[in-house]
Amino acid sequence: MPNMLEIIWQDDRLLAVSKPAGLATVPGRDEPACVLEEMSGLGKLRVIHRIDKETSGVLLLAKDAGAQRALCEQFFHRKVEKTYLALVAGAPPAESGEIDKPLGRHPKSPKFMAVRKDGRASVTRWKLLERFRTFSLLECRPLTGRTHQIRVHLQSVGLPLAVDALYNPQATGIFLSEFKRGYQFKDVAERPLIGRLTLHAASLKFADLNGQGIIIESDPPKDFRATLNMLRKYAPGRAG
Repeated sequence: MPNMLEIIWQDDRLLAVSKPAGLATVPGRDEPACVLEEMSGLGKLRVIHRIDKETSGVLLLAKDAGAQRALCEQFFHRKVEKTYLALVAGAPPAESGEIDKPLGRHPKSPKFMAVRKDGRASVTRWKLLERFRTFSLLECRPLTGRTHQIRVHLQSVGLPLAVDALYNPQATGIFLSEFKRGYQFKDVAERPLIGRLTLHAASLKFADLNGQGIIIESDPPKDFRATLNMLRKYAPGRAG
């Protein structure tokens, strides 16, 4: 069993792992590794849904084609409840809200998604969990499953992810020196507390093949937890 991936739940037909940031779900032209390859020792697993390469958290896989079809149906009909943790730059004007904006490919760059009048219907609900001096921690529940949906929706309302190379490119990471007074680092260049997408797939709620309700949860990884701990200590704000 690869050390990289932790199996957090399974039955005889489904399996869930806690995917680390930086690992793609499926093989790609420029991907030296992916979840399916890392898990190949368990036989032929099938993709049910995907999360972005730089997003960490719960990823559900099927052990056979029938299980894949059944769970894909649940995702298609919006019967799966997905919950993410998003660390964003800025402060929301309310304690909760809903973003209902259609999304489609950016007209000038296909690697980007954008809010478009001719896009596909997309809805994300969010709730404020914690406020910090210049950041906020949100719980996000996408009701649809569009590419980059949470990232684009939050950016469109002035709350981009704190670190996002595509939609917040000026922020290369969260650095302790930004908010800890008098902090001095010994390295030639300060290393960020977190230097990747500040988005974590925290939980999935669905029905297994017997109709039993299942909730799978994944704790944020070390870099995400460490960043939150430093913000709580040195840049606290009003609790949400």
